[in-house]
This record gives sequence, structure tokens and C-alpha cells, in this order.
Amino acid sequence: MTRKVLIAVGIAAITFTTTACNTVKGVGRDIESVGNAGDKAIH
Repeated sequence: MTRKVLIAVGIAAITFTTTACNTVKGVGRDIESVGNAGDKAIH
């Protein structure tokens, strides 16, 4: 029983970590695209 709980918690942690990484990458891309658009508007 304990082993199953630990496996489930481990899988959940990996899933949340992967989701968080994708979210951070997406935010980084959004910020970069806004910076590029602002740079193009200035030049």
C-alpha cells in the first residue's frame, strides 16, 4: 500500500514539474516576443 502511494506521489510530482517547466518556457517566449515587437516599433 505504501509503495503504491509513493509511486503515485512521484508520478504527480514529475507531472507538475514538467507542467511548470513548460509554463515558464511559455512565459519566457511571450516576454521575448513582446520585447522583439517593441524593438521593431522603435526601429
